Amino acid sequence: MTVRQRGAAGALMALLLTGCATTGATTPGDPFERMNRGTHRFNDAVDRAVLKPVATGYRDHVPQLIQTGVDNVLEHLAFPTTIVNDLLQFKIKDTLIDLGRFAVNTTLGIGGLLDPASHFGIPRNDEDFGQTLGRWGVPSGPYLVMPFFGPSTVRDAPSIYADAQTDLRITLDLDSTTEWGLAGLSFVHRRAELLPFDPSFDSAYDRYAFIRDAWLQRREYQVKDGDVPGGEISPEELEELEREMQEPEAPAELESPEVQPPPATAGSSSADTSLIPASAEMMDGTFR
Repeated sequence: MTVRQRGAAGALMALLLTGCATTGATTPGDPFERMNRGTHRFNDAVDRAVLKPVATGYRDHVPQLIQTGVDNVLEHLAFPTTIVNDLLQFKIKDTLIDLGRFAVNTTLGIGGLLDPASHFGIPRNDEDFGQTLGRWGVPSGPYLVMPFFGPSTVRDAPSIYADAQTDLRITLDLDSTTEWGLAGLSFVHRRAELLPFDPSFDSAYDRYAFIRDAWLQRREYQVKDGDVPGGEISPEELEELEREMQEPEAPAELESPEVQPPPATAGSSSADTSLIPASAEMMDGTFR
């Protein structure tokens, strides 16, 4: 096990142990809310102090051609994880398609530096072990925010270790300097892709709840391959969610005990001013 894997496992264990001891009022479906908000504040502080400035410099000063090449290589090295989970889910057609995509980009794409498979119209699937567990009926469990890695659930968090076993960025026999360099580059590149969504995050009245609800809905959509009531959230529904999240909550003494609906689950990731695009980028954590 690498140093990074041991660190992730240790962080997960600490989270789970702390979560068991968490008390106080929580949102239904988020029993670890008090701990999660603390971890969210920690991640946000690290992001504002270190990761966001570095990602901004990367976006503004690294040529787009190089950024595209970096994105292609990182996704190519991580792609065996998708192929393995296609197979574990008995998605034979997707397995064959993704094997073909990987073969084309490895050969014609010069080891993944280029992406000729997309030009040939070969689709790219996105699977991980958390989705595999969900497909076979394992419930997601409570929402969980992991240090550095961000949004997850009790089911999905341990899957990071399982997916690491098929991620070539980790399993290749690389020296520690190269391994850490790839990890750092992955974090920075993924954060740079999220920069366009910062205004939406920052404008939400409750940033934590907005990200949580968006992430959870997107995750359900992925696990069920889009077979969820209503499918993807519409732009109109997203705007309504954003308005709700930006409005101050009513004082506790004015709230009626019977009128307290559970938090809306919204989200996905990739829209101009929404979390729809952003949660897709966040889905596998920053190191994807």
